[in-house]
Amino acid sequence: MEREGARCSAGGRGKAGVVCEKHAVRSRLSARFVQPACSHPYCAFPLNKRELCVWSPAGQPLRLLGHQHSVSALSFGNKTEPLLVCSASRERVIVWNLAECARKEQEGITPQGIIIGTLLGIVLYVRFSPDDQQVAVCAENRIYVLSAKNEAILAELNGHLAPVTAAEFCTWRRNVLISVSEDRSFKVWDYSTGLLIYQSGVLTAFPLLSLLIDEENKQIITGCGDGQLRIFSLITDHNYRCVARIDLKKEQEKFCNKIWKSGKESGERQSNSKLCKTDSVRPEGPVETSLSVLLIEHCDYSECFCNEENIPYTLNTSYFWIGTSTGLLIINLTTFELEAFLCYKDYSGLSIQFAASCALTKKTVNGKVLCLITSMFEDVIAVLEVNLPALMRSQHSGIFIRASEKSLSVIARCSLLPESPLCKGLNKNKKESSRKTLGVKSTVKDQPLVFHYKIKSSGYTAAPRMTMFSPNTNLKKNYISKQKTSVECTRKEYPLESFPPINREREISVTCKPTPIFCIQYSGHDGAVNSVGWSHDKKRLVSASEDRTVRVWSVCKNEPALILGNGMFRKAIRFVQFYFMDTFILLCCGAEFHLLSFHVDTTKDDLKQYKQRIFCKLIQKFPMASTMEITSLSAVNDFYSYIVLTAGSNRALEVFDLNEGRSKAVIPEVHTRSVHQICQNKGSAFSTQQPEAYNLFVTTAVGDGIKLWDLRTLRCERRFEGHSSRCYPCGIAVSPCGRFIASGSEDKCAYIYEMHSSTFLHKLGGHRECVVNVGFSPSSPQLTTATLGGKLQLFLP
Repeated sequence: MEREGARCSAGGRGKAGVVCEKHAVRSRLSARFVQPACSHPYCAFPLNKRELCVWSPAGQPLRLLGHQHSVSALSFGNKTEPLLVCSASRERVIVWNLAECARKEQEGITPQGIIIGTLLGIVLYVRFSPDDQQVAVCAENRIYVLSAKNEAILAELNGHLAPVTAAEFCTWRRNVLISVSEDRSFKVWDYSTGLLIYQSGVLTAFPLLSLLIDEENKQIITGCGDGQLRIFSLITDHNYRCVARIDLKKEQEKFCNKIWKSGKESGERQSNSKLCKTDSVRPEGPVETSLSVLLIEHCDYSECFCNEENIPYTLNTSYFWIGTSTGLLIINLTTFELEAFLCYKDYSGLSIQFAASCALTKKTVNGKVLCLITSMFEDVIAVLEVNLPALMRSQHSGIFIRASEKSLSVIARCSLLPESPLCKGLNKNKKESSRKTLGVKSTVKDQPLVFHYKIKSSGYTAAPRMTMFSPNTNLKKNYISKQKTSVECTRKEYPLESFPPINREREISVTCKPTPIFCIQYSGHDGAVNSVGWSHDKKRLVSASEDRTVRVWSVCKNEPALILGNGMFRKAIRFVQFYFMDTFILLCCGAEFHLLSFHVDTTKDDLKQYKQRIFCKLIQKFPMASTMEITSLSAVNDFYSYIVLTAGSNRALEVFDLNEGRSKAVIPEVHTRSVHQICQNKGSAFSTQQPEAYNLFVTTAVGDGIKLWDLRTLRCERRFEGHSSRCYPCGIAVSPCGRFIASGSEDKCAYIYEMHSSTFLHKLGGHRECVVNVGFSPSSPQLTTATLGGKLQLFLP
């Protein structure tokens, strides 16, 4: 069977125009576990025992003869002039110059290649070096490095305990080769000397089948037979540590649930659910027990989507194709999440539904890539043409904000609306302020003539004694107040170009017995305090407790200036903060958050000495959709912002615009568990240089790491791995300069991440208990960590 011409699949559950079968052929030998090869516009595969076929959609296939046994591995060179292809069988390894072979065939001469190796054994994988001068040949348990120009063995690497399934040359480290094997480990070699540089332990219960070196991020990606991807850092001082592990089956399920939910919300549930409800990835029902990772290849994502509307695209992001036995997937390496997938079974027009091997072209042409697959159950080979933009449009239409809609921004870019809840609160404060001003004027007019501040003996200006014979301490308080004011005026800003605080300065014990510290903020309740927040002017604190009260404190007094309670709240207050430049208070109670307008004036009228102007009013309650409880809330208070971010027990994140007084967007499945903290960049370091940095925020959940999000696109921009918080909610913090993220951990360490790197920069030890919270100083590069045992530690650069 050999079928030429395009046969586009429009049947089944897949959408038309996504994939097209360009060529299919039945091989006369078992090609099921052959390593095929693709390099646009060519595809190479074995036809029979002796014949090798190089197919191109533009012309006739080129048939090459030279092997006496079945070809088991193929690979194209990295250069286009000349374009080389290497074929390997058990008796010989041959390198072919395609341009020369095509010319000889046109002249009627049988093309011949260069034999570079003989009798090496059963070859499973071949790969050219970056300069096409050497070829790595994986033959049984050994790796041979051969010259690509003549028959010469440059190195023989022996150390794996099972057949070697893949090997790749490191492009930025000279003479370094990395290999994976069915013995479930990877090894790093110096093939110039034949020495083993590093060998991993046993990584999994399944054999490692595929390997890719990511030059941009200095990482390697391994794929195994159970659908797991593992990413390891190749940075010199990282010691080949594991950066992340991705379960492809779980990512497929999560991605399908996201599409299904977004379709339900946008009225497209029927069409999108048809796309997702394949037997292997539907949200409900059985999941396939095997999802072998056959191929990992670079995806030319940027060339397709930088000008596309309604398709998510992020600069400086790496995307990769993952070829599995059931289809193709696109993985975002910065977020470790699935961007799109193509299931062969969804397209009835395809000759193959289950693949045994796979190859893809690296570059796209007009948004299309060629994919060469071999059948798992038949001796059939098919060439597919995948339309990458069509695939993305078919699956992302309901998830993200439409291009026509106005994107969200943390910084307020328009004036307050007349019906805004914020406008109501501000009007209330203005009325109270005007009343106070009018009252002062009237009292001045009614004062007797002897009422003058220079006449100290009159007694009018002295405050009455509340207790007989108690000393007057007003002078001391005034002195302290003046000192605090002078300190405030000279407060420093956090330096932009600063090193992270990683050197431990000292340790402070907060209590005499081990007590967890739940909240840290730089600058008495009847129940445990859940949240504490500073005001913008650093003169007040607000706190929330399990006793269902909220208290506003003055930093100069030990008594609360305002207490909210007495049955106002049905549940405990999980989070509280000042908002809109100290104009409002935001608090979480159950599945809703409250917007409160308040005014605290501790100054006393000279004629009405016992009256204080203090009030608090509920402006509006904002319920979060489809959740039992709000688990975290965040809003900026250092400048005017209308945006409030909430996370719920339903694992979703909801964005509210308080200027419009409504919810603006919902991001489902933010983490695999409920988000326990949202952290924004609330410092002033970016106010003049990079205002768009305020739209970035960070979330964390137990057992699911840390994620960086962009409010403008509602997309996860990066995922940070490496810390060990699997059972206990550990806090995070963003430095005011916006460069670093700090995280607590269960392994008695704190971690420092750079904002633009997925792996941690520093690991801060020296703690005796689990690090449950962290906090950056707003004015200097200092980090404070808090432990489960009630200890604080200070770190400096």
